[in-house]
This record gives sequence, structure tokens and C-alpha cells, in this order.
Amino acid sequence: MAFCEKCGTQIPDDAVFCPKCGAKQGNVNAQQGTKNASAQAGASIIAGASVQELKCPGCGAPIKPQFGEMVISCEYCGTSISLVSDGWKNIQKHSMLPLSLQTQDQAISAIKHKMDQGLLRKHLEEESTMGSINIGYIPYWVVPVSARTNYTAVDAAAEVGKFAATAAMIGLAGGAFGGGGRGRGGMGMGLVEGTMIGGMMGGGFGGGGGSIRAYTLNENYNYPVVAVKSMTQYQPKDYAFDLAKRVPFESNKISKGIKILNGDLSEDSAKHMAKTNVEQVQTEKAHEQHHMIRSINSNSDTGDPELLHVPVWFANFEHKGNKMVLVIDGSSGGVINSIGLS
Repeated sequence: MAFCEKCGTQIPDDAVFCPKCGAKQGNVNAQQGTKNASAQAGASIIAGASVQELKCPGCGAPIKPQFGEMVISCEYCGTSISLVSDGWKNIQKHSMLPLSLQTQDQAISAIKHKMDQGLLRKHLEEESTMGSINIGYIPYWVVPVSARTNYTAVDAAAEVGKFAATAAMIGLAGGAFGGGGRGRGGMGMGLVEGTMIGGMMGGGFGGGGGSIRAYTLNENYNYPVVAVKSMTQYQPKDYAFDLAKRVPFESNKISKGIKILNGDLSEDSAKHMAKTNVEQVQTEKAHEQHHMIRSINSNSDTGDPELLHVPVWFANFEHKGNKMVLVIDGSSGGVINSIGLS
């Protein structure tokens, strides 16, 4: 091995530039590097599953491809490198999100702002006592899920029209029996009876076949499943990370003092959990859109998961004797979930 003539870093014998400081090396190395660059131009590189970094075959400089790239050029010597599909798949298998809320003060400020805006409860922050707050890089399996939910529900507009017509008829009848000033009282009684009759005679007024409609809800998710079995209580329900910001995982890019957790949940388990949770989310979305659902069925397909390390702040609060934990996305500042503690 050789050493950089400028900074002294150990470098490959045939390196033209220092991978650390970028300084160009001596003529011997340069000639050897040029020779290697010519021989290796356009060569395919297959990265192992545990790859941390690739190096240019021409000059030894580090290669940092962006997601989606299949052909890249070395920024130091210009060598073109083709990443075959298997190699690229392995590289993008493990990624991370950058830390935006760098300090406890920044995290606390973001948390108080969200609490004060009523995300959990209006002015909850003013009535709460802040406890400990800590951060860690937590692994999540991000599972692509394509979900399709078919359901039937009562057409709310049709039901309202039928109920109004029925109530009006009963109200008129009440008015006819009431007469004069008592007629107004009869109209009021008629409306109340109309509500009761509408409920008892749902088959006649509210359950007609013409008022049932079929609906389909199609959604695609990049569903996160916490990859640490002992942290399942912090599993997100319906939260999506900003994957556009993710970069290849490099532990040396994470500040010292921040704990990096290792996952112990298998890919198959993550896919099963993502499938189950997404179908539950689909059901809840359907009920939000239509309150009178008669039948519902969901099906989903899962793709290959990606392991994503996320900076997560855990903030402990106490509110009127009740303890809770806010789980905060340290990259976007979003609330992943809140956990009530007994």
C-alpha cells in the first residue's frame, strides 16, 4: 500500500488521487492509474450484500452513486463504471435518513410547536412536564405494498333524501292530528317518531337495494415496520418517511454518541406485518369515507423490503399524572406516533 503525498492517508498503490483529500499523486501512480482506467473503463462492478463503499477501478477514489443510477463516472479520473442490476440492488438495500434536528433544543422546539398547534391536543404542551429526551438511529424495514380494497356501502345522499321524505310525511300527519297551536307540537313529535321509525324500518326506508353502492380503494404504500422486536410498541400506524432524502447507509456519517440499533426482525416477518397493517389502514380509510359499510374485503401485494435507518427522538412527557412518549422523525420533524404509558 502507498500513502498520500499530501495528507499521509493510506491509499491503493495505483491510486491517481487521494480518496480522502483529493490530492493528485506522483507520476508513477498516475501512469499506473491511467493504464488501469483504460483497462477498466466500462467494467461492471458487482457489490456484495454488505457493501459499505465502492472504489473506482481506475484511480481508487470512492464512488458514491445516487439512487437509480446504473452508469456512473468517477469524479476524479472520469472512468465510466456500469453497475449491474444485482450489484445496485444490494447497494440500495440499506439506506439512511440524514439528521435534521441535530440537538435536543432543536428537537424540543419542534415538539413544543406541534403540541401547541393542537396536533395531539390544543395547548397540551403548556399543561405538560417535559422528561427525558434521547435519540437513536432505529432500523425500519420499508415494505412496498400495493393494496386494493373492495367494499359496499349505503349511499349517504340517497339515505338522507329518503329519511327527509319519510320525516316530512310523518310530520305532516302529526300536524294534521295536532291542529292549531297543538299542530306545531304534533309536527315536532312527528319528526322524532320519524327518526325512530326510520331506524326500526331500515329494511323499508334505509336498506333498499338501490341505495347500496360498490366502491374500490387502491393505494400504494412504502410502509415502515420497526425492525427491532423489543420496540414493537413504537410501530408506526400510518406514517411515511421521506424516502427522497435517503442516502446509502454509512455509519461513519452518524455523529458519535448517537446509538445505532441493529435489527432482529426478518424480512418475511416485516412483509407479513406490513401487509396486515396496510389492510387495516385501508379498512379505516373506507370507514372514514362511508359510515354505513355493509361488506368489505382487502387484498395486498408486497415487494422486496429495504432496510432504512432513521434518526428518531424519544421525548417523555407527563400530563396530569399520565405519562406519554412522543416518537419524532429526526429527519423531517414529523410525529411518527405517541405512546401512552401506564
